[in-house]
Amino acid sequence: MASHRASGGAEIKLLVVDIDGTIAGKSNEIREPVKQAILAARSRGVKVAVATGRMYRSALRFHRDIGSTLPLICYQGAWIQDPATQKMLRHQPLSKQRALELLEHFEAPHLRSLLSINFYINDRLYVPEFTAATRLYAERSGIEHTLIKDLRRDIPGEPTKVLALCETPEVLEGLLSSMRERYTPAELYLTRSVATFFEATHPLANKGAAVQYIAEDLLGLRPENVMAIGDNFNDVEMIAYAGVGVAMGNAPDAVKAGANWVAPDVEEDGVAAAIEEFVLGDRS
Repeated sequence: MASHRASGGAEIKLLVVDIDGTIAGKSNEIREPVKQAILAARSRGVKVAVATGRMYRSALRFHRDIGSTLPLICYQGAWIQDPATQKMLRHQPLSKQRALELLEHFEAPHLRSLLSINFYINDRLYVPEFTAATRLYAERSGIEHTLIKDLRRDIPGEPTKVLALCETPEVLEGLLSSMRERYTPAELYLTRSVATFFEATHPLANKGAAVQYIAEDLLGLRPENVMAIGDNFNDVEMIAYAGVGVAMGNAPDAVKAGANWVAPDVEEDGVAAAIEEFVLGDRS
């Protein structure tokens, strides 16, 4: 998996990075070597963007930490907003009907006690009950959560994303398989951002489509001018789109298989290594 696409003469003009497991590891912060590498890339005229499954309000500090001047891609691409102007460039929420169908499936007897459910509406987190998993999630995300015991009756709008958390990855593997049998890709985008998160968004919302929008529609670039770095299944589409698609060393093997290059682990500043390899190095 060498850098054949990068060495074909195309210059990297846009760098897109995921947050969790990519620029931020266990500390939930961006380590200094990664910040410095991104700063060096920016000094060479490379634009930098964040693409994450996180909420907008949770992702904003990372966007600021790396000095991005581009719109922020959140919720797997279902929400793209420019922090400089507050302008919403793209919002593709699920219908209430589809979201409540998902809720009904999550509340099946064999799943009810195993899952914690998150609904994201207007960049706010709503939950039908407070669980230990929900509290840990909210603490790491730095956001508050609102209790709505009867989401069917009191759902306050169309969810941008629906997430189910479970401490047992095998349960979510089974859930993902069953949901992919029930819904086609034209009906729902289904993914896992980490082993314990099952996520559902609008069928047209994924990081690949979002990065394409930023690169081509806003910046007038081609895929070969783009480098995208991610660590999990929700990054597969943007890794495939980019001329240089990089998987982190901590990524699942299936994600690595679709990448042009595999970087070191997030705790070993893999993003910095990728930037050095494809942006800062002397590539004659």
